[in-house]
Amino acid sequence: MRMNLSLLIAGVALLLALPAVLPGGLLIASIQMLVAALFASAYGMLSGRAGMLSFGHAAWFGIGAFATVHAMNAFGGNGLLPTPLMPLVGAAAGLAVGIVGGWFATQRSGTTFAMITLAIAELLHALAPQLKGLFGGESGISTMRAPAWGLGFGSTAQVYYLTLAWVLLSLGLLYFHSQTPAGRLMLALRENGHRLRFLGYDVHGLGVSAFAISAMFSGLAGGLQALSNEAANYAVFDAGVSATVVLNSYIGGVGSFLGPALGAALMTFFGYAVSDATQSWLLYQGVLFVGVMMFAPTGLSGLFGAGARLVERRGWRAAAFTVLLAAGAAVLLSAGGVFAVEMLQRLCSQDYRALARAAAEWPAIPLLGRPWSPAAVITWMVPAGLLACGGLLTVVTRRRFGSAS
Repeated sequence: MRMNLSLLIAGVALLLALPAVLPGGLLIASIQMLVAALFASAYGMLSGRAGMLSFGHAAWFGIGAFATVHAMNAFGGNGLLPTPLMPLVGAAAGLAVGIVGGWFATQRSGTTFAMITLAIAELLHALAPQLKGLFGGESGISTMRAPAWGLGFGSTAQVYYLTLAWVLLSLGLLYFHSQTPAGRLMLALRENGHRLRFLGYDVHGLGVSAFAISAMFSGLAGGLQALSNEAANYAVFDAGVSATVVLNSYIGGVGSFLGPALGAALMTFFGYAVSDATQSWLLYQGVLFVGVMMFAPTGLSGLFGAGARLVERRGWRAAAFTVLLAAGAAVLLSAGGVFAVEMLQRLCSQDYRALARAAAEWPAIPLLGRPWSPAAVITWMVPAGLLACGGLLTVVTRRRFGSAS
């Protein structure tokens, strides 16, 4: 418990210090990471604790974003709703619409529930360009952050600290809710709703409350997004937004409280760092998700628990050696996979095929600072060797870990 508290304090201190050490571009990415972390945590409460898999959570995120933009334009960031309190409008809108949507969606469970949530989000995505008064059509709605409380909110650092304050407060409230009787009943709802109904509880009411609270914090995350971007577009209702929060949450691990936030922050930074370097970054994201689900089904956060159990059974030295083996396997597999994907992506591109037709041969492909000939055997032996060595290390690591468990 004391170690967890120390890690939490260290993490908050690091987040507070980021504006002093990061350039503007990375600070903007940090704001997006915080928003994604809150959105994933809200989703994780519904999917991980209550056991309700939603495929349309972008609906509540988008509702919160548009409600916040309308409030910023209506109130001007002053009076009863100054700029720092604008995300409350997104939270209120997410809660109100979430109660209505949740009442219908929770009439069913399992796959049917997931399809209902997807249908709601897709309905909003289809209607938004047509309802220009509410959603601004295809161009969306823009706004401006107004000064309040002696702050101009024109600098990225001020927006970052405002976002950080709301995210930390929201995570604290979500954790507090998880420790209440209502929060613990969500676990019972996930495990056996029929038994809960037999004990006299209103299962539908519990489901609606879980859905509404998740929608409220999702709307708050959408409000922070709108506050940061000073705009909202109907793209926030896109199915990709719903899919992203699902992937992020499960990559981080919906079984732990901070797992979804961890996964969302890491994957948001991954997209920011890799998207400019390669056109295949979505493929890497999908491969990473498949890899995590296959080899670490409890998510990245579950690896910490597995490491702690390994230390208890084998000691620090054996655990450190196993971790080094796993890290080496991951590096080798990643290097081999990236090499093969980038070579194939360039080889199959229209520009390269046009160049090959003009030259009547297979030109060398520049990669990793040197040219590689697609017709040379050594070119394809490199990724094959890396993947083979990585696979061998993976087998050794799994055997060592299996013998320790």
